[in-house]
Amino acid sequence: MEILYENFLDLTLPMVIMWAIGGLLIYLAIAKDMEPTLLLPIGFGAIMVNLPNSGAVTQIVDGVAEHGALSVLFDAGISNELFPLILFIGIGAMIDFGPLLTNPKLMIFGAAAQFGIFFTLCLASMFFDINDAASIAIIGAADGPTSIVVALKLGSKYLGAIMVAAYSYMALVPIIQPPIIRLLTTKKERMIRMPYQPKEVKKITKILFPIIITVITGLIAPASVSLIGFLMFGNLIRECGVLNSLSETAQKVLANLITIFLGITIASQMQAENFLRKETLLILGLGLVAFIFDTAGGVLFAKFLNLFLKTKINPMIGAAGISAFPMSGRIVHKMGLQEDPQNFLLMHSIGVNVSGQIASVIAGGLILKFFM
Repeated sequence: MEILYENFLDLTLPMVIMWAIGGLLIYLAIAKDMEPTLLLPIGFGAIMVNLPNSGAVTQIVDGVAEHGALSVLFDAGISNELFPLILFIGIGAMIDFGPLLTNPKLMIFGAAAQFGIFFTLCLASMFFDINDAASIAIIGAADGPTSIVVALKLGSKYLGAIMVAAYSYMALVPIIQPPIIRLLTTKKERMIRMPYQPKEVKKITKILFPIIITVITGLIAPASVSLIGFLMFGNLIRECGVLNSLSETAQKVLANLITIFLGITIASQMQAENFLRKETLLILGLGLVAFIFDTAGGVLFAKFLNLFLKTKINPMIGAAGISAFPMSGRIVHKMGLQEDPQNFLLMHSIGVNVSGQIASVIAGGLILKFFM
């Protein structure tokens, strides 16, 4: 009986605060439908690991390590980058590069929308070591797997905060992006129509595209080969036409299974003593800065191009250049319909969105090349 009471005595205020944070993530997932497949496992896992002497994480008892399930999963699936990379296969199988291949010029918006990463890198380097600053900056890509891989390879001390920030901001895309887009555009600009002229993309083009992108990216940023390779391999499974059952499995069963493990395992890094620090709040703030400037970079680049183009581009599509696929593309489409019910931007915005997926991985690879 005394042992039970001793466990209660080990309960601390920081643990209770982490319960509240976990509860908030669960609330956002269920009540607000914000990226529930990620926030709910992360929130529940945060509560698990912040129970006194929790068996979910490794504990040292009488000098002997008693391994916890979440710690084992972290070592087996995240510390070696396995889960994020496998998830990229599922993401690649979900992506249709058709809208991008129909209009390859959209790729430049994906590149422009990575501006916030490098801006935040400079800003974060004022507060953190350069490797930590680079890991924090990649949050702006709104690409959870890339954020995890970069932070792991650079040995960041703030892996838990970076992972939570990356996935939280992915979930908050519908809240963060619209005000920024409205601030940077006029109603007239948001009403610009961009007629979509569908062109048939040959099957051979769709097959060669992921192979060529992998080769080119590998030559530019070798450290990103695993990231871009797994993403493009998933897409090749989708487009080859002879692996439909594998493509369906990758899109649904595999992606969902890895997402569950990834979310709840991330929480193993959210123990109160490691998470409740002033640096965590600073990382969350810098991540938001990166996210805002990524969005702004895409919009402002489109506005800049419009100074020279006869046929104007709706600058909102530039905001879809972040990696939050397909959420960001859908947001831009909905904002276009709000201004003009006949303004259909979906195919353009999705084309930019998938280019952002590629660009964010390349940006992560460049950061690894510079700082590893």
